[in-house]
Amino acid sequence: MSARIAMIVAGVLATWPAIAGEMGPEEARRFVTGKLFAYSCFDGTSGAGRIFADGSVAGTIRMRGQGPVRYAMLPAGTLKVKSDGVCASLKGIPFEPCFNLVKTDSNTFRGSVRGMNFAYCTFTKRNPRSNVARASTAALPLRASAANTAGAN
Repeated sequence: MSARIAMIVAGVLATWPAIAGEMGPEEARRFVTGKLFAYSCFDGTSGAGRIFADGSVAGTIRMRGQGPVRYAMLPAGTLKVKSDGVCASLKGIPFEPCFNLVKTDSNTFRGSVRGMNFAYCTFTKRNPRSNVARASTAALPLRASAANTAGAN
């Protein structure tokens, strides 16, 4: 489970680029902090999440594309910007994995644990307000009130 969380964190971190190519740690921090990203990983795992300025993460995860979508949180200090990269401190893992973060287009990034480029997650920036527009599935009927129609004559 901790290895999967590390992969998801890698994916979220992959969203930090601002210029095509590999992102530096400070550039990644500025780009991703506070923004919402959807992600999908090489093994089918998917979800959406947000990284906060204190290094905490909150979002959803669906493991391997099966089962229920679950809410997950990682505490403050989980993600750390170091001089040579962005790394994670995860309970139960005796080392701090660091990540390769590569921008693939203006809204999409790929993240992988260093040394494991085959195991990646792709992150896409999302507009949280777009979900508000999709909240209503049926059109509402338009009708004038009695007071408005009486004044129109």
